[in-house]
Amino acid sequence: MRLAPAIRKLRSMERRFRQARMIARMIQSRRYPILAHIIPIRRCNLSCAYCNEYDKVSSPVPTAEMLRRIDLLAALGTGIVTFSGGEPLLHPELDELIRRIRAHGVIATLITNGTLLTPERIQQLNRAGLEQLQISIDNVQPDDVSKKSLKVLDRKLQWLAEYAEFEVNINTVIGAGIENPDDAHTIARRARELGFDTTVGIVHDHSGQVRPLGDKERMVYEQIQAEKKPGFMAFAYDNLFHKNLALGQANDWHCRAGSRYLYICEDGLIHYCSQQRGYPAIPLEQYGQEDMEREYWTQKACAPYCTISCVHRVAMIDLVKEQPREALTQFFPPATPGGAARLPMGVSFLSRMFLPPENGTPQGAAVKVMAAGVRRLLGIR
Repeated sequence: MRLAPAIRKLRSMERRFRQARMIARMIQSRRYPILAHIIPIRRCNLSCAYCNEYDKVSSPVPTAEMLRRIDLLAALGTGIVTFSGGEPLLHPELDELIRRIRAHGVIATLITNGTLLTPERIQQLNRAGLEQLQISIDNVQPDDVSKKSLKVLDRKLQWLAEYAEFEVNINTVIGAGIENPDDAHTIARRARELGFDTTVGIVHDHSGQVRPLGDKERMVYEQIQAEKKPGFMAFAYDNLFHKNLALGQANDWHCRAGSRYLYICEDGLIHYCSQQRGYPAIPLEQYGQEDMEREYWTQKACAPYCTISCVHRVAMIDLVKEQPREALTQFFPPATPGGAARLPMGVSFLSRMFLPPENGTPQGAAVKVMAAGVRRLLGIR
């Protein structure tokens, strides 16, 4: 199974191309959900003190019902479906559900606490076609707040590094309730050693609202950000959202929950997100374009201090759609006020392909030909 890391890299390139085509489709039209989180089971095998997303008694959603919900999400044109929970690995037919998502050509991802992973289970997820898995690790040693510790999970991470053919992201957590902020730095370094992508999350309260970081926590956060592998989305997200969140400051953005982002609970109802369950609470089978259009424009009172990163990232795509040059400046701010945005090479290339020149001069013939080729490659009409 030592071939798994090489297979993971090869498949990563194919996945990134599919993601690029999906994003291109979403930029063309706001009619489709970009990301849906769906809950196959509310039960969890852990009891983290800060979590309000689990219980100890719920049964798995029947497989036939889950397949029906996946089909409905595909019919809405959803780009990515993520299993969350509870602990989704407790669902006995999770692999069948993953295969159904892939059969629709939709990207299939999973958020898990990782404790149920074994070499055999990882290989089953490979065969099912899982494309990305995320684990949040809260501390180095388990404590009364969380058992999702590096000590408990490190062997699982080694198995993922050895056997997983899908992408793995390790999310470190920092903020109120986490006893030792330095733990987040230790976890992020270990994840990078194993070849995984890393993100850092700021602990929120039970309504998804930000808790400002203390001086020590901000220092650790800045260390993690400085050491992590550079990436377009991570860098842009940090500039647009995370820097303010770390200071406990409001973000000025338009939340698209209920439209471009859907959260489907175990009862099959659509909610804004895991922290705002209760509205609009409409059954998935009754949800349509009118609902998505309404929620696309609805201002959410919780948005300024929201810490739900998946909803933030979805909104970034619509910001590019509506105000491309302004968005790029926000994502990649100039080194000095009034200067040019510091665009990565790939972003600079695409902006020349698709955005009218700022000086008003027409595109040259060669650029037009290249842009037409890129459009065909990405499926842009």
